[in-house]
Amino acid sequence: MRHIRKTFPGVVALDDVDFELRRGEVHILLGENGAGKSTLMKILSGAYQKSAGEIILDGAEVEIKNPRHAQTLGISIIYQEFNLIPHLSIGENIFLGREPERLPGLIDQRTIFQTATRALSGLGLNLNPRKLVKELRVAEQQMVEVAKALSLDARILIMDEPTAALTEHEIEELFATIRRLKEQGVSIVYISHRMEELFEIGDRVTVLRDGRTVGTYNVREIGKSELIRLMVNRELTELFPKERAARGAEVLRVEGLSTQGGLKDVSFTLHKGEVLGIAGLLGAGRTELARAIFGLDTITAGTIYVNGAARRIGSPRAAINSGIGFLTEDRKSQGLVLPLSVTENLCLPSVDKFSSWGIVDAGEERQVAGRYVKDLRIKTPSLDQKVVFLSGGNQQKVVLSKWLCCESEVFIFDEPTRGVDVGAKAEIYQLMNRLTATGVAIIMISSELLEVLGMSDRILVMRGGRITGEFSSEEATQEKILQCALEE
Repeated sequence: MRHIRKTFPGVVALDDVDFELRRGEVHILLGENGAGKSTLMKILSGAYQKSAGEIILDGAEVEIKNPRHAQTLGISIIYQEFNLIPHLSIGENIFLGREPERLPGLIDQRTIFQTATRALSGLGLNLNPRKLVKELRVAEQQMVEVAKALSLDARILIMDEPTAALTEHEIEELFATIRRLKEQGVSIVYISHRMEELFEIGDRVTVLRDGRTVGTYNVREIGKSELIRLMVNRELTELFPKERAARGAEVLRVEGLSTQGGLKDVSFTLHKGEVLGIAGLLGAGRTELARAIFGLDTITAGTIYVNGAARRIGSPRAAINSGIGFLTEDRKSQGLVLPLSVTENLCLPSVDKFSSWGIVDAGEERQVAGRYVKDLRIKTPSLDQKVVFLSGGNQQKVVLSKWLCCESEVFIFDEPTRGVDVGAKAEIYQLMNRLTATGVAIIMISSELLEVLGMSDRILVMRGGRITGEFSSEEATQEKILQCALEE
């Protein structure tokens, strides 16, 4: 890809970008949210049309007209949000839109499932192709996407944040598949924010910044700190810039909380100005705890106290009215209304503040939204831009602004930096410092142990729906947390 340029109304997304891919290599595409990584790959996969530049495939220039055309050229992309139909089987998903026919109009089911079985076996998977996709684990759905791409005879496979929702064991399974594909001569473009993955499976890395190419480097010849500097154009002297705030009065107390979702007799307190980290393995009950406090899961026993008063929180509206905001783990399906604008999303939970007799004051909404967009440095061409078109980091900032606008006293952050680049992470950490300095209390759920250790004042560890350990920031270590998370 040479001198690629892509413009949207009011925005230059890519400006003179170069990218080269060799046969049988894993080429990492690195950059902050909004750097242009996904846009570049959408051009290569036919989802977007370039505004200028050229694409050379096997020495000949090609004009990739659409995704179907890209597939015929051997180019497939696996998006972070899977492109699967849950109520269809694995085999039906793999051959969707190109089903073999026994007779005109009559699908050849036997061929579908036989071919799907071979495709899955080639990836080392022992899955029944007749099984419905909705019954699969996230990692298995990821592999179905890979099988679908390979069934199209893909020789270029683009993976956009493929490990975002995977456990460590599932990541190792994916990496083994990637190494197998390399041996078969498949070329892989790999987009990820996890630096450790780059050094484990990458051959070369291209860094983008602000829609431009910074450079391409051999993974074995460049260090992590240098890559971070190239990405953000500044030195990150501290990975977790934690600032201790004065601990204030108790703002939230949970006593003996149990739910239908698997919580068992959970109790803890949270104070103003405090970041309470919650650690644990996948399925430990961390997200279930957040959902219960926010009124999303049915509480079967226990009491929640806000500022000393018992509250019956049976719905998100009741939680919002109690001063609680929830940044969900899945911001796209649960934290945002993607077809709505930045302003509409930002003001949605507090729309009553901008309404009189059921009529919304759009001018006041825009004024408030503009303030948060400026304060949080949300990159958007306008307040009317639909959030679906924003980068992941900027979408996360819109969610943050939503709860700031509500003037929440308690913030629940569930995986606040998942899918967010290193520069945006630093901004989110700084915002957490600003919140706690004003007395806001934060519950932070994270799968990254270093993040929990680096940003928390106290740490709770969960396993099997229970709290199995509590540590101050001074006494907590990775070993102690893992011991509580793993041991029966």
